[in-house]
Amino acid sequence: MKKHLLLLLTVLPLLALTGCNNDDDNKPADPVSQLPPATQTGEDTFGCLLDGMAFKPDNRPNATNCFYQFVDGDYYFVVGASNYHTNLKGITLRTERKQIFEGETYNLFEYTEGNAVGSYTYNLTNNFTSSTYTGELTITKLDFTNHIVSGTFWFDVMDENGVVHQIREGRFDMHFTT
Repeated sequence: MKKHLLLLLTVLPLLALTGCNNDDDNKPADPVSQLPPATQTGEDTFGCLLDGMAFKPDNRPNATNCFYQFVDGDYYFVVGASNYHTNLKGITLRTERKQIFEGETYNLFEYTEGNAVGSYTYNLTNNFTSSTYTGELTITKLDFTNHIVSGTFWFDVMDENGVVHQIREGRFDMHFTT
């Protein structure tokens, strides 16, 4: 009996030290590694860094949206994601009356016809790129047969309180509707 008690007293502290499972230890320290990989196979993923923190859509239905449509002689592209974890936050990229092409990079400017634009939504207030706060959207894949669009992006926006938000390391790999 003393042998078993001695063994337990020796093993239990070791198990306690090595068997702890802290959820924070399982999360990657680098926010970029928390983003989905930059794929081009229609994985229906979206992610970026929002002010240095990983931003991904939550699990609600319609937390992501992507379409590329030809309407009344003009092209309209939208890809975006939202997350309700603390407050409604959303990141969206779009073109207004502007065709997109695989391998092309588009400057993100004002929200006007003929431009590509980026937006950050916080509590239902949209904040758009501008001539001062700009960015870039690169279309890395545009597959009309399988309706896949993939790309990378970054941009800055100023919110209604004068705070500049940095969106970096953005990537998406989505199926689009027409």
